[in-house]
Amino acid sequence: MKDSKTGHPDYILASVVGILILLGVVILTSVSTVISQEKFGSPNFYLMRHLLYGILPGLILGYAAYRIPLEFWKKRAPILLLASLFLMILVFFPKIGINSGGASRWINLGITSFQPSELLKISFILYLAAWLPSLREKTKKNLSRTLSAFLAIMGIIGLLLALQPNVSTLGIIITCGILMYFLTGMPAKHALGIITSIVAIFAVLVKIAPYRMERVLVFLNPNLDPMGKSYQLKQALIAIGSGGIFGKGLGMSIQKFGFLPEPMADSIFAVLSEETGLIGSLIIVSLFLIFAWRGLKIAKKSADSFQKLACAGIIFWITIQAFVNMGSTIGILPLTGIPLPFISYGGSAIAAELFGIGILLNISRHL
Repeated sequence: MKDSKTGHPDYILASVVGILILLGVVILTSVSTVISQEKFGSPNFYLMRHLLYGILPGLILGYAAYRIPLEFWKKRAPILLLASLFLMILVFFPKIGINSGGASRWINLGITSFQPSELLKISFILYLAAWLPSLREKTKKNLSRTLSAFLAIMGIIGLLLALQPNVSTLGIIITCGILMYFLTGMPAKHALGIITSIVAIFAVLVKIAPYRMERVLVFLNPNLDPMGKSYQLKQALIAIGSGGIFGKGLGMSIQKFGFLPEPMADSIFAVLSEETGLIGSLIIVSLFLIFAWRGLKIAKKSADSFQKLACAGIIFWITIQAFVNMGSTIGILPLTGIPLPFISYGGSAIAAELFGIGILLNISRHL
């Protein structure tokens, strides 16, 4: 471990994240003003909640993650994961958990709510980064035991997320977990067992929830029921297309006025594209590509296995989630319910993301 030797963090990575957050605040201000005024009599209600319960705690957590030695996070990773799993169970308890739209994903904190699955993402990544290298060393003569242990922990997390239900988050976590698993040098033959298990699980999840099958059908045929099943995708494409090259201008979106579902969360990229056009959309895509490049460069330079895996896992998580969100908005992927990192409205998500960024910057200053 190189905690005794510190230098400067990756300023490019930090700058990219800062720009994305600022752009998120700008576009959220544009999207939320009318909605806030109509629902709460104040044009800044949602914006202030985003700042006070998302960005502010996220900056505090990120600074703590940046300043606290990396060895601390490595040793405490199992405790952090167990705490996340405990909180995941609490969402099912009456008066503690909040059920909205048939989903139990939030814990009631009085003045606000908390989504444990967001904390689960970063705690799971840190746990795998600490656990997989040591597990491989202990079971290198019996790699099937390594695979079994990996599938067991994935199964527990998958069960809790499926019960909420929160399949989109499950997909992100499974993808990150598999990528981290193979980064440790596990044999490629394990891929068959893992992929078979995942396909079977998702087939069951689609079977028991018809709305998931509807999303797949809409993806395969965007013209299917344009006023029903494919309404959100159609409205998103109208918003993106009407933005043209340069956009209509900040605050000038039409689709955000009751036409586009979830304009502050899942569909915020469509509003951004309508107001800033192709140019603005390409800027966002480029920023996430730069983010991935800098993060993977840090991971490549890291000599410590925990730092390398933690860095790669965080980059996989945020980058994959960003491109899944944008891809589903433009119709090249099935619709999902995951937010656009650093930009969508939501306190738990951006707080967890900034905590992860703190870990990344901490790793970068020890290279």
